[in-house]
Amino acid sequence: MKKPLRFWLIVLILVAVAAAGGVWLWRAQRTEVTLARARIGPAVELVYATGYVEAQQPVSVQSRLTAPVDKVLVKEGDRVVRGQPLILLVDDEQRAATAQAAAQRRAAEQTEARTVTLFKQGWVTRSARDQAVANADAARAAEATASARQNQLIIRAEINGVVTKRDIEPGELATPTRVLALLGDPAQIRVTATIDERDIARVRVGEPALMSSDAWPGQTIPARVTELTPSGDPTQRAFRVRLEPTSAITLPLGISLEINIISRREEKAVLVPASAYGDGHVWVVAAGQARRRAVKPGIGGTDTMQIVSGLRAGEAVIVAPPADLADGQRVTVKS
Repeated sequence: MKKPLRFWLIVLILVAVAAAGGVWLWRAQRTEVTLARARIGPAVELVYATGYVEAQQPVSVQSRLTAPVDKVLVKEGDRVVRGQPLILLVDDEQRAATAQAAAQRRAAEQTEARTVTLFKQGWVTRSARDQAVANADAARAAEATASARQNQLIIRAEINGVVTKRDIEPGELATPTRVLALLGDPAQIRVTATIDERDIARVRVGEPALMSSDAWPGQTIPARVTELTPSGDPTQRAFRVRLEPTSAITLPLGISLEINIISRREEKAVLVPASAYGDGHVWVVAAGQARRRAVKPGIGGTDTMQIVSGLRAGEAVIVAPPADLADGQRVTVKS
């Protein structure tokens, strides 16, 4: 049997009253929030990197020949000058070859002298004289080659500097592919940093940077970008950037550093706590109600976010708004 129309009308009225009551209860319920005022301050965009200190002109010391090491004449930390012997390789065989070449040169020169004299006296032909001269020239060149090869068994410093690393001991085998030592000048250093390829477009030569190390807790070292490598490493998906300290500080070669390159800076930016911003909006409080306001973000940091438009300095925003906060919901401010 069908229910009368009056019954359904009463049901609809009750549902509407219940819904209105729910809305009233929702609006009457207050959520506690914390406010912070937008302020004027500097906004800094940073590019993070890690790096290490090295000499501006690092030189790898390597052997041109394969031979056992006889003596190592320097140790790490020694200051050396260009041309100074660093490492002596075993040269017994080469010394014998040089002596043989010298003996052959002397014999060839004696033959040359006799033949030239006989040619002048008419006893030998011009062809014989020319052959003797050529043989003497070849013997002199062979001796020079043997002497140069012997000299290569003395590994010398190519620059004035300091031995920053030594990786060879007497008795070990030196080869052309093995780095035996590193030379550099600790007074002329640079910092080589690795930048993620996603950030390299924001880095420019001349930009300032701040460096830090666990060796100096709480201390920052000012620097500037001096060089960008023209190509990156596709394996590491990174680029190399070089920096120079701008303060008179002595940094040990090889020490690692954390680096923040300042790629952009706004001195008078409108700033709010980073937790107050989310997905293109902030929450403000008007007449005891939370109101969602669209804003345009700028430079973002760990603690603060720049607001380019949509909010004025001095206006209060809700810090860390609840995830279920709704537009128009009544709130009370925590003291």
